[in-house]
Amino acid sequence: MKQKPNLKFWELWNLSFGFFGVQIAYALQSSNISRIFRTLGADPHNLSYFWILPPLMGILVQPIVGTLSDRTWTRFGRRIPYLFIGAAVAVAVMCLLPNAGSLGLAVSSVMIFGLTMLMLLDTSINMAMQPFKMLVGDMVNEEQKAKAYSIQSFLCNAGSVVGFLFPYIFAAVGIANVAAAGVVPPSVVWSFYIGAAILILCAIYTVLKVREWSPKEYLEYNPVSEEKGSKADWLTLLRNAPTTFWKVGLVQFFCWAAFLYMWTYVVDAVAETVWNSTDSASESYQIAGNWTGVLYAIQAVGSVVWATLLPRFKNTKMAYAVSLALGGIGFAMIPFVPDQYGQIVPFLLIGCAWAAMLAMPFTIVTNALQGYGHMGAYLGLFNGTICLPQIIAAICGGTILHWVGGSPSTMMVVAGVLLVCGAVSVGFIRTKKD
Repeated sequence: MKQKPNLKFWELWNLSFGFFGVQIAYALQSSNISRIFRTLGADPHNLSYFWILPPLMGILVQPIVGTLSDRTWTRFGRRIPYLFIGAAVAVAVMCLLPNAGSLGLAVSSVMIFGLTMLMLLDTSINMAMQPFKMLVGDMVNEEQKAKAYSIQSFLCNAGSVVGFLFPYIFAAVGIANVAAAGVVPPSVVWSFYIGAAILILCAIYTVLKVREWSPKEYLEYNPVSEEKGSKADWLTLLRNAPTTFWKVGLVQFFCWAAFLYMWTYVVDAVAETVWNSTDSASESYQIAGNWTGVLYAIQAVGSVVWATLLPRFKNTKMAYAVSLALGGIGFAMIPFVPDQYGQIVPFLLIGCAWAAMLAMPFTIVTNALQGYGHMGAYLGLFNGTICLPQIIAAICGGTILHWVGGSPSTMMVVAGVLLVCGAVSVGFIRTKKD
């Protein structure tokens, strides 16, 4: 078996560049879905239930895409066909979802239409996103894998900054930030339009620039054949997974539950803490929604900066744990900072956790999976550790909100506690170096 060759920087860059467009779409979804459904008339106590669909689609779609792409060999590549189809569907849905309130439908029909579009959007984003992680697992050697995922993390955060800032920028240049009751503001609608255009251009760039290995080349560089004789069902793969797979999964549980609560409640938390308003029909609420996008962008910038510092830690697990602990402190600070500019500090700290969550779990797990084969299927299954915590957190969100007095701001403290639990759980991980 040949050693995978070292790739030049731009080869590593091209493997992940499409992630920039995918992440713009994901940023628009994560920062605006609660705002959109609140504008359409959703009750805050039911808001977390809308967030069940995205991770549910992820836990269903990602293992399927991983398994099917393991067995797919076409003239266009192995992973790329799934990437392009997912991006194309996402573009169509991004043009429909923000117009849910403009179709003249009854409130119940608007909610059903919005939920259907949300389901399709997350399905397609997951279908487009998963192949980028698999391309790195397929074509990058162990020595360069951390660098490859760091590039992916940088592009992810750069795309996030763009997506998060779109509504604020469009409102600043004069596009209306308010609309009739039950209608999504044009500043948000146009954000989705432009994000869709960038996504399809990035997908086309990836198709043109990346050449995947042929079946023969793939088998020369990978230790386990994934042809017919080595097929295995998901339960068998999970039974045979290394213990590192499960221990990183425990950390993931706390981290993604925490971030689900941020995405669900942070617009209301910022509006409540800074503008003393949670009325979704008010101008101050929509201003808070735009400013939350700015704070998300600041989080992403902080994540990019922190990602450049992570390789300087001699102990990977220490870097992982410290990053999550800083993020937990940031979450807990949000309800206690009534100044809109003061909110920058907690979001910078949250960015530290986000940087670690994007890069370290996949680096640790893909290294542990060397020699196991079925890389795409395993990474698809590992994404269950991202999706399942969000589903559980979404189901419990309304109940927890009631327990903490009905205040969205207090849910940020809950998120902080969860992230600190994730930091503690890092201590259970054992890597090859250990």
